Amino acid sequence: MTHKAAAEIVPTQRQRSDLLGIAYLVTIAIVMLAWIGGLVWATIAFFSWLVS
Repeated sequence: MTHKAAAEIVPTQRQRSDLLGIAYLVTIAIVMLAWIGGLVWATIAFFSWLVS
């Protein structure tokens, strides 16, 4: 009975850690996209200012 209860707890914890890892990856991806978008915008703004 104890082994059965322990076996049922493990997948729940693994699922939770998987969801947490996915949340971290999504957060990092959003931050990276914002950072790259900011760099692209700054580059366009700089060259636009340079040309004008």
